[in-house]
Amino acid sequence: MAERTVAVNSTSKTYSVTGWRVGWVIAPGVLTAGIRKTHDFLTVGAAAPLQAGATVALQLPDGYYDRLLAGYRERRDTIVPVLREHGFQVWEPDGAYYTMTDVAGLTDDDDTTFARRLTEDPGVATVPGSSFYAHPDLGRTKIRFAFPKRLETLRAAADRLARLPTRRVAG
Repeated sequence: MAERTVAVNSTSKTYSVTGWRVGWVIAPGVLTAGIRKTHDFLTVGAAAPLQAGATVALQLPDGYYDRLLAGYRERRDTIVPVLREHGFQVWEPDGAYYTMTDVAGLTDDDDTTFARRLTEDPGVATVPGSSFYAHPDLGRTKIRFAFPKRLETLRAAADRLARLPTRRVAG
């Protein structure tokens, strides 16, 4: 598959620089002409200082990645059981710092309404699942929780989620 494989990567999540938009594509030469044209239409290019910062980040020792993985695993293992305990159906992530949940067992509200409600009371911000679907109705009962936060922040969110009633029904 090497002749038709396109690998796209960035520094965004691994190095906690999501706003930098520094990334790269590895692909066979016959595919890169189209990729370069698309890139030119979408962006002019990342600022030179950000590119220089990315080259430093890419040279970090293996220990950085070991600590990053351990930290995210600890955060995941802090929030996922809490979500399950409070009635969210959880898909446990293997390689992301967020988890998608299904809230159909908690509410009859759609994802946007329920996400807004969570923000207001008990004060936990989420992302409505429909925003990740080409057909938003497929995400109507999904809510995404991100956990690249301090452990104290995740524990505070857990305490706030404990205030949720066992079932919230619309109307």
